[in-house]
Amino acid sequence: MKLCRASLAAVMAVHIAAPAQAQDAPTPAQHAEDSGQAIVVVGRLVGGNHDPIAAPAVLQGDALLRDTRPQIGQMLENLPGVSASGFAPGASRPVLRGFDGPRVQVLTDGLGSLDASSVSGDHAVSIDTLNVERVDVLHGPQVLLYASDPAGGAVNALDKRIPRRMPDGSFDLDLTGSYGTAADSVDVGGAVDVALAPRWVARLDASYNRAGDLAIGGYVLSPQLRAETLAEAAGLRQAGDLAGADTLAAQANARGKLPNSWAKQYTFGGGVAFIDDGGTLGVSVSRLASDYGIPPRPEVGDPDPVSIALRQTRVDLRAGLNLSGFLDRLEMRTAYGDYHHTELDDGVPATRFASKGIEARLEAVQARHGIWSGTTGIQYGARSLDIIGEERLLPDTRGTHFGVFTLQRIAFSNLDLELAGRYDRVGVRALGEMDRQFSLWSGVAGLAWHPADRVTVSISYAHGERAPEGEELFIDGIHDATQSYERGNPTFTVERSNGIEGGVRFQSPGLVLALTAYLTDFSDFITSVPTGAEIEGYPVYQFIQAPARFRGIEAEASVTIAQWGSGRLNLDGGVDYTHADLPGIGPVPRIPPLRVRGGLEFAAESFSLRGEVEWNARQNRVSANENPTDAFTLVNVSANWKPRGEGSPLTLVLSGDNLLNASGRRAASETRDFVPISGRDIRFTAKLSF
Repeated sequence: MKLCRASLAAVMAVHIAAPAQAQDAPTPAQHAEDSGQAIVVVGRLVGGNHDPIAAPAVLQGDALLRDTRPQIGQMLENLPGVSASGFAPGASRPVLRGFDGPRVQVLTDGLGSLDASSVSGDHAVSIDTLNVERVDVLHGPQVLLYASDPAGGAVNALDKRIPRRMPDGSFDLDLTGSYGTAADSVDVGGAVDVALAPRWVARLDASYNRAGDLAIGGYVLSPQLRAETLAEAAGLRQAGDLAGADTLAAQANARGKLPNSWAKQYTFGGGVAFIDDGGTLGVSVSRLASDYGIPPRPEVGDPDPVSIALRQTRVDLRAGLNLSGFLDRLEMRTAYGDYHHTELDDGVPATRFASKGIEARLEAVQARHGIWSGTTGIQYGARSLDIIGEERLLPDTRGTHFGVFTLQRIAFSNLDLELAGRYDRVGVRALGEMDRQFSLWSGVAGLAWHPADRVTVSISYAHGERAPEGEELFIDGIHDATQSYERGNPTFTVERSNGIEGGVRFQSPGLVLALTAYLTDFSDFITSVPTGAEIEGYPVYQFIQAPARFRGIEAEASVTIAQWGSGRLNLDGGVDYTHADLPGIGPVPRIPPLRVRGGLEFAAESFSLRGEVEWNARQNRVSANENPTDAFTLVNVSANWKPRGEGSPLTLVLSGDNLLNASGRRAASETRDFVPISGRDIRFTAKLSF
């Protein structure tokens, strides 16, 4: 996990949201429209009066350029309260406050990724990260605009494939490239927006990245797994199996490189849009192809390398109509995705996952009338998942959902009240076996008090309901890519949660503070736990349903300690921690530990230099049959230079991550015992825009 960088310094930048973004992207920035100004502090978006009840964490601008990676989980792990699943370098989902999988909606402009990434940790999220202009990490009432369960939160990536604005001239061109030493990785991308005619604009974009096996700072295996493997090797040696003993000993002593961790990906797409004062209409088509290796667990003999070949074709439609009167705007978003991936065993196709899905949403954005504003809408989605091959661990499934939602806001002189409600009807059907239907009711009520112009005190209460996924209900079999035996339970009921969150935020020209604390109780919480048993040599993971309690804090602070001319020296820091239990059973599996971070940055008009330290505590609170993770410390530096000043078309970034080449493991990762974090990575990035 890296820290917030570049623009995520003390008081990073003051900005006014662009009108086009406010119209075309119904993000939390809309709900802060009265504040006029907002400040990004260590990733958290805060403003003066009339903040959203739960301020989002934001990645944009120079920080987005600095942290862009092919995997969305890697990109966001710097932000407060965010970790990453880190299954493999080619597959990493965001983990929010200890929640992952289907509890964290990963969205592209408000719609799902239409892939199989929530089915299993080895499946990558199908998002073209080089085509993203901003990412919001949402909590609180805003989550109900997209999902029935507000506990986990949502990640919304605003992409640029359907143009949102006309080019400044006849065309706009963006070129981006980077090179990283840890995996000998190369990432390049380009996009052009062309004005076809008055009010018509087209966009073409493409990207390519490739990475070799990842350099790491120590042993491949964790101390516990290494000791078990060496003991097994000693037993084989005593039994006379010298070849098997030598193989296991070599695997136990491997260090410096993570085997079979390579990855490569390409994307291309195009879009066209009509943009007028009265509204917008646009469509895009994109293709994403991703191939990546799965690092192996130790085993006797030469383990056949497992890799995944993932493909998705996606069609998106976005329309907006500007109105006057009670409604300010109507927004419609629709997407269709044709997705499949093949799990390859030593290059030979073994199992194929195929999914087709459609999702659509219609929102009515209310004009502000006195103290009242809001958004109301409907959402529909359908998905199929078919599995073909020797590891048919799940029956073919069909899923549908229909939702109705509203978020209403009342702004008094020094009080903001937000009320959000949502109803969903969800169907999950295993073909030829079982059909389950669920009705879900969710609601969030939040209140923000502004006792002074620069202070916000907020509190919210949330009730959420989530239907079990088809994978949680019906999975039963060996999954070679995850190297485990996974077993669901078709009798699971609705997962319900009740939570409370409180926060205090303060902002002034030289000091910004944000503190958030939360508590969520679940009845019938669904999670996968290692049982300690093995089937055909594979560890068994069983989905269970039990009460659970999550509680935690996120604290951030930034201060300008010196300022002269256009330059300033900023000091910032943050703490995040999640404590999660299954009462009567033990800790919830795969929960990130306490994390403390701090940075010092010099920032001028065209140049910035930053150094930072992040400490991840030892995670002793693990479930039965899980191994603890040791503490580790990361030291990172970065420099950002715009050769022609603030408006320079060229931006250059030089960064060094994990400069001390520390060895560490993500507690949120299923594969942490044999997939450590990246070693030292020196990265150069350049972006040219004109």
